[in-house]
Amino acid sequence: MEKLVFNIDIKASKEKIWKVLWDDETYRKWTSAFCEGSYVETSWNEGDKIYFLGPTGEGMNSIIETKIPNEYMAFKHVGEIKDFKEVPPTEETLKWVGAMETYRLTQKGDVVDLQAEVDVIEKHIDYFKEAFPKGMEKIKELSEE
Repeated sequence: MEKLVFNIDIKASKEKIWKVLWDDETYRKWTSAFCEGSYVETSWNEGDKIYFLGPTGEGMNSIIETKIPNEYMAFKHVGEIKDFKEVPPTEETLKWVGAMETYRLTQKGDVVDLQAEVDVIEKHIDYFKEAFPKGMEKIKELSEE
C-alpha cells in the first residue's frame, strides 16, 4: 500500500471545518467527489464501527481508531459492505484491510491546515489522486461560506 497525503489551507475555525467534515449534510456534499450519494452511518464515538456507504449499499466498514474533536480523526478500514451488510473478507479485500485514513487540523496563523492521509492499494492510486483534491476543495468552500 502507498500512503497519499493531501493538504489544503482553509480560512475558517477548526470547529467549523470539523463540523463540515463530519456533519451528515456537509459530509454528503464533500464526499460526492468520491461517489455521488455517499454517506456514513456511525455514532461518531472513538472505538465504534463506522460504515462508509454508497447509495446502492456498497462500501466499507471501519473502526474509529482515534477521535480528538476539532483536531484529529483516524479510521482503520476493516472490511467490505455489499447490500448494506458486512461480508467476509476476500482475497481482494485482504489487500487493504487495516488501511488507515486520517484527518488532522492544524492552526497556522489565520488559516487552518487540513491534512488527509490515506493508505491506498496500487489500483486505486490514480482515482484518489484525482478525487481527494476535489473533496478537499469542497471542504474548503463549505468551511469558508
